[in-house]
Amino acid sequence: MTSIRLQGRRLGKRVAGACAALLLPLLACSDANDRLLGVTDPDIINPTDIVNADGAIALGNGAIATFRSITGGGESTWLFGGLLADEWSTSSTFIQNDETDQRFIQEFNSSVTGMLRDLYRVRTRTNEAIASLREYSPNSTALIGEMYLARGFAEMQLALDFCNGIPINNLGSPEPSNETPKTNQQVFQYAAASLDSAIATATGTDATSVQVNRAARVARGRVALALGAFTEAAGFVTGIPSSFAYQHTFSLTTSNNTIWGQGLSARRYSVGDSVEGNARNIRVTNALPFASAGDPRLPVTIRTSGAINGQDGQTYARTTTMWQQLTPVDVANGIDARMIEAEVALRAGNVTQWLGIHNALRAAPPKLGEIQPAAMPALVDPGSEAARVSLHFREKAFWTFSRGQRLGDMRRLIRQYGRTEATVFPQGVHYKGGNYGTDVNLPVVQAERNNPNFTGCIDRNP
Repeated sequence: MTSIRLQGRRLGKRVAGACAALLLPLLACSDANDRLLGVTDPDIINPTDIVNADGAIALGNGAIATFRSITGGGESTWLFGGLLADEWSTSSTFIQNDETDQRFIQEFNSSVTGMLRDLYRVRTRTNEAIASLREYSPNSTALIGEMYLARGFAEMQLALDFCNGIPINNLGSPEPSNETPKTNQQVFQYAAASLDSAIATATGTDATSVQVNRAARVARGRVALALGAFTEAAGFVTGIPSSFAYQHTFSLTTSNNTIWGQGLSARRYSVGDSVEGNARNIRVTNALPFASAGDPRLPVTIRTSGAINGQDGQTYARTTTMWQQLTPVDVANGIDARMIEAEVALRAGNVTQWLGIHNALRAAPPKLGEIQPAAMPALVDPGSEAARVSLHFREKAFWTFSRGQRLGDMRRLIRQYGRTEATVFPQGVHYKGGNYGTDVNLPVVQAERNNPNFTGCIDRNP
C-alpha cells in the first residue's frame, strides 16, 4: 500500500508537471494574441476620447472640413444652383445635371440628395462642436464663433437654394428628429440667429476672430437682404474693407477645389452663356452671356471646332481658368459687402452712391481666384429704375460667379422686384433637346419622405 501510494504521488507530480509544461506555451500564445489583436487603432475615435479640450477643438476642425464641402470643396449647390440658374450649362453624362440645367428636377435626383445631406451635416457637426467647445474649451471663442458662422451659412444656403418646406429645427441639438417643414423665410430667420451668435462670440482682436466676425457680418447682411431688411443689411457690413476675404483652402492631402475639378478639369460643367449649342445657334432668353461677354472678371475659352472636349462626348465645353486645383474660394469677401451697400443705396433711391460703389470696384478690381482683372470703364446711369436693377444684378453676377449667390438673387428678382420667372430664368429650346422647364429652386428630396411630417415641398415658389 505504501509503495502504491508513493508511485501514485510520483505519477501525479509527473502529470501535473506535464500539464504545466503544456499550459505555459498556451498562456504565452494567448498573451501574444492579446498583444497583437489588442492594438489601438488610431483611425477609431471613441466618444471617451473627445471629452476634453483637445477633443472639442478636433470636433470644431472636423466641422470646418464639412463646411468646406458645401462651398468649393464638394459638388455643392454652388455648382448645382448655378446650373439651375445661368452660371453653368451641362456638358455631363449625368441625367441629374441635365435635368437641373433644363429646370425640370425630379424629387429623387441623387446629386441634390447628397448636397442636401451635406448642408444638414454642417448643422449637425457644428451643433456637436459648439456644445463640446463650450464645455471643455470655452476660451476658444474664435472657433466657437466659426461654428456659428458655418451653421448660419448652411442655413442661409438652404433657404437660398431649396423650395419652401425644409424640415429642420432651431434647437441647436445634434440628435436626429422628425421635424416639420419650414418656409424659406423661417430658415432665413434661423440663419440670422446663428450668424448673430457668431458676431457676438467672435469679438477678439486676433486675426482669426476678426476674419470670422467679418465673414459672419457679410453673411448676416446677405440674410437681411433676403428678408427684405435693406437698411439693416448695410449696417452689418459697414467698415469691412473691399480687400477682405474669408476663404476655404485646399491641399493635395485633403480635397481639391471642386469648381476647378468639375469645370476645367473634368469639363462636366460649361460656363453659361446666352447662346448655346456647338454651332452657337440656340438663343437662351434671359441668360447672362457669362462666356461670351469678354468680361475681364471671367475669362472664358469658347471652343467651336476640333475634338469635342465635354465630359459627355457631345458638347464643346466652355472653360475658365479662374480656379486651379488648389485655388482657395472666397466664402465671404469685401466685394459681397460692397454689393450689399450698393443694393441698399439703390433701394433708397441714392443713384449717385449706388453707381459710385460699383465704379470704385471697377477702377481697382480685387483679385478673383487666379484672375487679377484689369481696371474697367466706369458705368453710366442707364436712366430708369428697372434698368438700374438689371445692371446691378448683372455686375454682381460677374463679381460673385459660382459662389452660391446667383440662384438666390434670381429668386429675389421675382420675390422682391416684381419680375416673373419668364423674364428672369432661362427660357426657350434647351440645347440637349426639349424646352426649359419652370423650376426656380431645388426640391427637398424624396429621401426626406422617411420623415412622417414631410410630404414634399410646401410649394416651388421663388
